[in-house]
Amino acid sequence: MADEATTTGDELDTLAQALDLSRLTPEQFTQLLNTLHMLGEAGAGVHLNTLSTDSLVRLVSRASKEQLRALSEDEILRPFFLDEIFRRMSKQLIQEKVRDVSIVVSWRFTNGDGEDGYDRYQTVIEDGDFSAAKDLDRIPDTTVTVSVYDFILMATGNAAFASMFVTGKVKIKGDYSVAAMLTSYFDIPKPAA
Repeated sequence: MADEATTTGDELDTLAQALDLSRLTPEQFTQLLNTLHMLGEAGAGVHLNTLSTDSLVRLVSRASKEQLRALSEDEILRPFFLDEIFRRMSKQLIQEKVRDVSIVVSWRFTNGDGEDGYDRYQTVIEDGDFSAAKDLDRIPDTTVTVSVYDFILMATGNAAFASMFVTGKVKIKGDYSVAAMLTSYFDIPKPAA
């Protein structure tokens, strides 16, 4: 019986670094990511979610606006990247800053599949723990409305939450102080210079 070969995160990171994204059209970019995602779903040993956070941040910083917009509009990649970012947020949580924090944030992502045109998620920081899901059935302290494109930029350190709020790309409903403090609770990755 042959051993099942699995691509490690390091191998996928090497591939991501070697890609010359400037040579890919937005369609080719999403097709490449969809293929990697499909291989993972099929159990073929390549899993897009093994890409390191540093490589993901670098990939986003090197992608064009058009490529990222195509990713954020893709019916497979959009939910995958949202789920993946929220999954990684738990690893970026700064424990010392959230020991006594108890907040619920609802996220509304524009141009979504929901009945009201939004994709919805909730995040909870409570007793030093972080959880995220499409619906945690909690009453939010604040609601953040943003496009998936802008959220991907913010979550990968390629754009600042505060500046996106000032320019109207992020809208807040509810407790503004919760939204203002939110990014300080995470060690948000920074793109390599």
